[in-house]
Amino acid sequence: MKAVLCEAYGPIADLALREMPDPEATGDAVVIRTEAIGVNYPDGLLVQGLYQAKPNLPFVPGMEAAGEVTAVGPEVTRFSPGDRVVALLDHGGYAERVAAPERAVMALPEGLDAGEACALLCAYGTAHYALKQRAELKPGETVLVLGAAGSTGLAACQIANAMGARVIGVASSEEKQGLAVAQGADVAIGYEDLREDIRRLTDGKGIDVAFDPVGGEAFDAVSRGMAWGGRLLVIGFASGTIPKLAANLALVKGYSLVGVFWGAFTRREPEVFAANMEELFAWAGEGVVTPEISERVPLAEAADVLARIHARTTTGKIVLVP
Repeated sequence: MKAVLCEAYGPIADLALREMPDPEATGDAVVIRTEAIGVNYPDGLLVQGLYQAKPNLPFVPGMEAAGEVTAVGPEVTRFSPGDRVVALLDHGGYAERVAAPERAVMALPEGLDAGEACALLCAYGTAHYALKQRAELKPGETVLVLGAAGSTGLAACQIANAMGARVIGVASSEEKQGLAVAQGADVAIGYEDLREDIRRLTDGKGIDVAFDPVGGEAFDAVSRGMAWGGRLLVIGFASGTIPKLAANLALVKGYSLVGVFWGAFTRREPEVFAANMEELFAWAGEGVVTPEISERVPLAEAADVLARIHARTTTGKIVLVP
């Protein structure tokens, strides 16, 4: 089979398409012929050696893979060859075939596209967990979404809208702002006058929930625009800058800084994670959320796609197609 290999920690451009042995169906392994593979910002951090985890080299990046089961190990009880499934992986997804432990595999609901299933894992899973469990979002509250045209940002716009919130999307161009509005934001703004725009759009009250996968200067503006009792969700640092919080702001404005580490959540609270995914799959089936698949590109172009995601020049979800 062909797979994209990280042979040394370093530039994303060094990823290479290689021929590798097919995975074997041993133990509780489920072998999947991939139809779609999700590309995520953390994949790029992983191959550069900048992520929380560092797999042994060489390794295949990729956390999401969906397709058809071709073989199962003798300990597998829930799946059979021919089943359509999606798997959440530590790594290994950028390949024509993947092997995942049974606990990491979920059946695809009838009619759910493989690419959309990948999007519902990391992007929608993160946004859903952040807004539901970490922020405990209530109907009528105001949610500000930074990076609102990215895959996770669009997911946050749709999910916050579905939960009855007023949604303010923040994106870097008029095109991206238009996409955010089309996908659930009530209004979209740029980064130039973020602090003043927050004040204007909330009549001085501030933001109840801020969803921040960007960090940097945008975090600084948002930290000064929070409402009393607000929750500032730390999702990630796509700007490349990890900001520092002036703790007096949290004190005098009475808001909370809340960390969102979705990967750790899936391992520490598997029952809650499973319930969340069941709800997201149901919402997708009902049309409550609709993943925006902006591009479907060949597996061989993985390095280019990942580099563009890190340059913040993409919108929506990009999936690789073997």
